[in-house]
Amino acid sequence: MKHCLWLAVFVFTAYGLAAACPSNQSHDENALKAVEQSWAKALEKRDSVAIDCILTKEFQDADIDGQLHSRSEALAKVPHRANNANHLSELQPHVHGDFGYVRGLNTVTDPQGQMLAKVRFTDIFVYRDGRWQALAGQETLAKAEDKK
Repeated sequence: MKHCLWLAVFVFTAYGLAAACPSNQSHDENALKAVEQSWAKALEKRDSVAIDCILTKEFQDADIDGQLHSRSEALAKVPHRANNANHLSELQPHVHGDFGYVRGLNTVTDPQGQMLAKVRFTDIFVYRDGRWQALAGQETLAKAEDKK
């Protein structure tokens, strides 16, 4: 009986996560921009469920230090993020069939609004299951003279 209860909890939880993911997103550049904005806000809110929907199973990210992180590593860091805000700008989305990418600039600020960093990024997406999902990301810390 105990095993059946755990199985039921697992199935319900897995179904709940899958059910929360959007579907029927537009297959265009505006939808890619919206996913980027959703991702940035989900990071601020430490919303692992929303980010789980955005990242593909094979997702990898290269951070500003050149370190590679898997999907599971990226998700594990979400609840421990600092209480900083992400301000996306210069978003340049491109769609090529079922693939797309977005280049942009993230200005990270602390709770008092002080700028902490500017990070240039490129995120690569695939259109699967009726939504855009991130395959890979690359982040580069902007040079000091770019922090104006």
